[in-house]
Amino acid sequence: MISRRQTLGLFGAAAATAILPAVRAAWAATSEFRIGWQKNGVLALAKRRGALEKRLADRGITVSWLEFTSGPPLLEALGAGALDFGATGDVPPLFAQAAGGQLYYVGLYKGSPAASAILVRKDSPIKTLEDLKGKKVAFKRGSSAHNVTVKILRQAGLKPEDVEQLDLSPPDAAAAFKNGSIDAWSIWDPYLAIAEADPETRILTTAEGIVDSYSFFLANRDFTDANGQVVVDVIDELAKVGTSAQSNIDETVKELSEITGVPIDVTRVTLTRKGADLGSVSTITDAAAAYQQALADEFHGLGILPKKLTTGDIVWRPKAS
Repeated sequence: MISRRQTLGLFGAAAATAILPAVRAAWAATSEFRIGWQKNGVLALAKRRGALEKRLADRGITVSWLEFTSGPPLLEALGAGALDFGATGDVPPLFAQAAGGQLYYVGLYKGSPAASAILVRKDSPIKTLEDLKGKKVAFKRGSSAHNVTVKILRQAGLKPEDVEQLDLSPPDAAAAFKNGSIDAWSIWDPYLAIAEADPETRILTTAEGIVDSYSFFLANRDFTDANGQVVVDVIDELAKVGTSAQSNIDETVKELSEITGVPIDVTRVTLTRKGADLGSVSTITDAAAAYQQALADEFHGLGILPKKLTTGDIVWRPKAS
């Protein structure tokens, strides 16, 4: 019998890409809350401040953290039972649901559409979206950048198959972009802001006016069924962290800069983009649920998702206390 901690260890340094066999467990009276996180947003701030550790201490629950560079492998771990909770963009949950991952949408936050963009080199011959046809465009398949790429291409009357799609993680895509082995890169903050600060980089277009910017908190289904109040408390605490952070951007910029290693001036760009609001944490709204269903239908229609999904099947609504 594999223990929860041993299962987590199978994922090593969080770069795991293979889906573990589903781990079904009875998690009532849990003593550990395992979070998958990326170096951005409210979760990063909560980690630094120890907010969730303090909130759950009275329950005798310890908190452990495992870092990921993108949403797809994070949700593979979560859906397989190696994590209890995590945050990703809009597309990863669709692939996780299609793969049979045991998960729920439990919360959300909205960011700035300008925090996602397609980048080209300053001297690139690509001047318009139409110029992307036949070019090498890198993004992490199954990430929010996948959605941004699809919708931006549509703006130019192009389909995904009209470009050469390269499935690269953000660090690998950053290196490929730097050495010129790809023509364009679809990416999100803070990677976007870092690249944008390079005078040799040019933004072809942001997602503003093209894609809504939803990110989601997700939780393992079995864990949530057995520990619903823990999830409620965590979402509530993250909302408090977000509201506090938004009310003091100067201090938050310093905090996130120290967490990520991204310079303060670049971090400030990510936190002050139009529409950015760290305090927008909430449980799942009807609008967000409808957005995900429309996205699932679109990706299935394009042949990107292997099956038709009913995303509402995994939207968790907390019971009234």
